[in-house]
Amino acid sequence: MRSEPLLEKTCRNSRRWCPRLSVDILAWGLAIYVAVVLNTAFWRAAAAAGAFTGNGAITTAISLFLIIVALNVLLARPFCTRWTTRPVLSAFLLIAVFVSFFSDRYAVHFDVGMARNILATDPAESRELATTALLGHVLLYATLPLLLIWGSVLRWTSKRRSLLLALGSVALAVALVVASALLGFKDVSALMRNNPELRYLVAPSNILVSFGRIAAKKWQGRDAGPRQVVAADARLDGHAAVTRPHILVIVVGETIRAQNWGLNGYARQTTPQLATRNLVNYPDVTACGSSTEVSLPCMFSVHGRSSYDEQKIRNSESLLHVLARTGVKVLWRDNQGGCKGVCEGLPFESVNQSQDPALCTAQGCQDTVLLAGLKERLQAASGDTMVVLHQLGNHGPSYYLRYPESLRSFQPDCRNADLSECSREEVVNAYDNAILATDDLLARLIDLLGSLQDRDTAMLYISDHGESLGESNLYLHGLPYAIAPDTQIKVPMVAWISPSMASWRGLDMQCVKQQAARPASHDNLFHSVLGLMEVSTSAYERGKDVFGTCATATRGEAVR
Repeated sequence: MRSEPLLEKTCRNSRRWCPRLSVDILAWGLAIYVAVVLNTAFWRAAAAAGAFTGNGAITTAISLFLIIVALNVLLARPFCTRWTTRPVLSAFLLIAVFVSFFSDRYAVHFDVGMARNILATDPAESRELATTALLGHVLLYATLPLLLIWGSVLRWTSKRRSLLLALGSVALAVALVVASALLGFKDVSALMRNNPELRYLVAPSNILVSFGRIAAKKWQGRDAGPRQVVAADARLDGHAAVTRPHILVIVVGETIRAQNWGLNGYARQTTPQLATRNLVNYPDVTACGSSTEVSLPCMFSVHGRSSYDEQKIRNSESLLHVLARTGVKVLWRDNQGGCKGVCEGLPFESVNQSQDPALCTAQGCQDTVLLAGLKERLQAASGDTMVVLHQLGNHGPSYYLRYPESLRSFQPDCRNADLSECSREEVVNAYDNAILATDDLLARLIDLLGSLQDRDTAMLYISDHGESLGESNLYLHGLPYAIAPDTQIKVPMVAWISPSMASWRGLDMQCVKQQAARPASHDNLFHSVLGLMEVSTSAYERGKDVFGTCATATRGEAVR
C-alpha cells in the first residue's frame, strides 16, 4: 500500500505528526462527523416530531443515524480518486457547514424550491447573507476537518484494489441503508411519511439532491422548444373606437405578509398613506408559493396553483406574452433579481444599477427608483400599456436597508443582517418600517396615475409571498408549501382604479369593494388583468376575475 511521498516527506522534515489514513476511513469519518455535528436541525425536528419517544426510540435513532451516514458516503465516496479526494471531501464538508448554518438559525428547509432560490441569488443578496455569524460558524465547524483532510497522508493501493475498495464502501453504504430501514422500518417510515419535510433538513443530501433534481429537469427539457402558446385566440375587445389609452401598472411586492399589512387591521398602521386613498383592499389572499422563484412564474400563469405544474408553467407563455400578442405594450421594470422567465423576450429594464445617489448605494436601491421617468413614459404611450414594477420590498434579512431614515418610525429596529443578533421586537420593527416604504411607493404611484387625466389608469399591487418573523422559531421564507405557515403564504393585495377606467370597463366600484372580502389568490391575477384590459379569449374564466361579477357593461359595449 503506497502513500503520498511528498506530503509524507514534508511531515517528516517539519517533524510534525501527520495521520496516515485510507480514503475510505477519511470518507466514513467525515460522513459520521456531518451526521452528528452538522445535522442538529434535523435531530431537533425529529425529536419534536416524537421520533425518540416510546419503546422504539433507540432503534429509530440508530436507524436514522446509520441511514444519514450511509447517504453521506454514497454522495461523496464515488467521486474520490487519487486526484479528487481532498477537493471533493472539502466541498462536501463546506456545503454541509453552510446548509447547517441556515437550517439551525432560520429553520430553512433545502428543497427544490430553495435550491432554485440559491441559483437565482444575485451578488447583492449574497453579500447580505455573508455575516460575521456565518463566518464564525464556518471557522468553528470546518477548520479542524479541513486540516485533517489536507494534512493527512493518504494511503493508496493499485488502481484495481482502489476500485474494489471504493465499490466495497459503496456496497457497504447501500447495505447499511437497507438494513437500517428494515431495522426501524415501522417507526422510521411512519416518521418520514407523517413529516416529509424532515428530509429537507438532512445536510448536505438535502441541497445536493435538490440540485440534482433541477439539473435532471433541465436536461429533460433541453429540447422543449419555444414556449407553449397560451390563449391563442386572445384579442382586445371594443377598442376600435377608443382614443384614450388604458394604462395598468402591476406592482409585484416582495416578502410582505398579510398579517403586518395596516389595511388588514394590523395593530400598527403600516399603510398610513394608502389608508387615505380610495382603493380596494383584499384581506384574504393566498400566494402560489413561499418563495419568489415559485410564486412569480405561477401568479402570471394561466395554470396557477389550482393546477400547479412547475414544468408546464415555465414552458408556457405568461400573462405578459398574451397581452403583448394582442397589441398591449408591455414593460417589466425590475429592482430585484429578474422576472424568472415571466417577461422572456419582452422589454425589460433593471433599475437596481441606477446611479442616483439619493436612492441607491452599493447595497442596492430604494424601491422609489422604480418611478424614475415612469410618468414621462406613460404620457408618451400611444396605446394600451401594462407596466410591471418588481420591488425589492421587504427582502430579508437586511430589512433595515429597504427604507430611508425618514420612514424609520418603529424603533429600536434591527440594523443587522444576522437576525439572531436582534430581539424579535427589533426584527419586527425593521420589517414594519420596510412596509412603510412600500406604502410610500404605492401612494406616489397612485398620485402619478391619477395625474394622467387623458388616460384611463389602474394599479394592482400584490406581494409574492410572506415572511416568518420568529413565530415557532421560524425566520425568512421558503418552507415547502405543504408545511409553510400562513405568515409565509398569506399576502396583501390592493387595487386602485381611476374613475375613467372604471367607467370604461363598466365597473360598479361599490360592488368591487364588497367582493374584496371574499378569499382570493395569485390564481386570480391572470383572469383579473384580462378582464380589466378587456381581452377576449376562451382562456378567460370570469369566476377567477376579482372584478368580473361587478362589470355592468358587456365586453366591447362600454361607452364614454
